[in-house]
Amino acid sequence: METRILMGTYVEIIYLDPRAPEIAFEEISRVEGLLSKYRPDSEISLLNAGGKKKVSAEVYALLSRCADLSRLSSGAFDITVEPLVRLWGFRDRKFNVPSAGRIAGVLPSIGSEKIVFHPDDNMIEFPSEGMSVDLGGAGKGYALDCAAAELAKSGIRDFLLNAGGQIRCAGKKPGGEPWRIAIKDPRGRGVLKEIQLEEGSIATSGDYEQFFMAGEESGSDTGRTAKRYSHIIDPRSGYPADSGIISVTIFAPDGLTADVLSTAVYVLGKERGAALLAKFPGCRIMDMEEIPCAAVTEQ
Repeated sequence: METRILMGTYVEIIYLDPRAPEIAFEEISRVEGLLSKYRPDSEISLLNAGGKKKVSAEVYALLSRCADLSRLSSGAFDITVEPLVRLWGFRDRKFNVPSAGRIAGVLPSIGSEKIVFHPDDNMIEFPSEGMSVDLGGAGKGYALDCAAAELAKSGIRDFLLNAGGQIRCAGKKPGGEPWRIAIKDPRGRGVLKEIQLEEGSIATSGDYEQFFMAGEESGSDTGRTAKRYSHIIDPRSGYPADSGIISVTIFAPDGLTADVLSTAVYVLGKERGAALLAKFPGCRIMDMEEIPCAAVTEQ
């Protein structure tokens, strides 16, 4: 196993072929250079700074796909949510509960359907003031897919990539057994369950890693308890998602789809989340409380 810090997290690879780490890490680093909002020269940063930019065919295709996924999720996943993430203080960790008026003021700049795509020249345009895109809910999955594709091109069939908890794997682990993936208990330190996997991706979204508490503490004179505010914002309302789901883990054949669907299902909740997954053949959803193990009907 080898580990590097990429995309703001620890990226691990378990492998048999000694060529695998260099190939995978080089590709993930390349994708990070395209998509990172923390790099001023990335295509995403330049697009956000100008509001209109001709991008590479790769970035154009990715943003177009993300816009399609936003539409399919009825806006539960949206790459234009970044202004709301900043408003709630999750970007600079200056957490606050903004007023309804401030949230309403930002909402006009939210919505992937507002992005203008010019397919003739790969131009992307933001028509609304204050719009920006953030691929935090899709970029890791996409980068893992790109790394997996490069490994496959080199004839490497057995590997497991782990980027901050998102998994992309193929083949078998050393010893010839299927990969075993542990699903963390979101309210404890133990493991909720283990699953075996030979091909595909696993992604988890929940309220237990990035959040803040605000409001009266329990035991106060009012008897009110502090409320947990997750970093996963519902782009439609402008507020942190409050669907009743603590944590949801998605399996999908590819990393991008798993990444996006874990966010969308977390925002949508049990019933609407299951309805969304029915649109994606081969995907499965697992949740600690609401949906312990629900297989989605393929269409």
